[in-house]
Amino acid sequence: MVHVLGIHLPDNHPALFALTRIKGIGHATAHRLCARLQIHDRCKIRELTPFQVTSLASFLSSPHTSQTPPRFPMATSSYSPPPLSTPQTTLQADFNTVLAKRTERKAKAGISPPVDTLKNIKIETELQREVRENIMHQRTIGSYVGLRHAMGLPVRGQNTQSNAKTARKLNRLERFA
Repeated sequence: MVHVLGIHLPDNHPALFALTRIKGIGHATAHRLCARLQIHDRCKIRELTPFQVTSLASFLSSPHTSQTPPRFPMATSSYSPPPLSTPQTTLQADFNTVLAKRTERKAKAGISPPVDTLKNIKIETELQREVRENIMHQRTIGSYVGLRHAMGLPVRGQNTQSNAKTARKLNRLERFA
């Protein structure tokens, strides 16, 4: 039984689908998250190592402070690996020069570095707070959507003649008097 941020992830589900139980993480984000943390798509939650569970929990607790993973260039089809006797320092120096040349070329061409989309995800309470703030903003500016929220009616044009009971339940705001 694995708990991440107080959310129970079922043991027999694949990690890719179990992560979608966390509010704010959909299939695409879960796929990126698994790739970032090196979790196989078909790996079940019970098969995760303690290190993977810890890294998952630490990343989800504060994604904006996590380090950006290194980007390694792909080898071309004409690439031939160096002999095994080549020292590690030489390989590292060659790699750094190739990487510096590529970044210099991209800077001259005006290509910006790729944006890490996982740093900006909002999950659970942070996401709920943002939604609540957006609703309050709609209400304070007096928009139609804000009025519908205030009255507890459907907001997105649904039928109100017969089936607005659910909307009245969900859109109800607790009033503090």
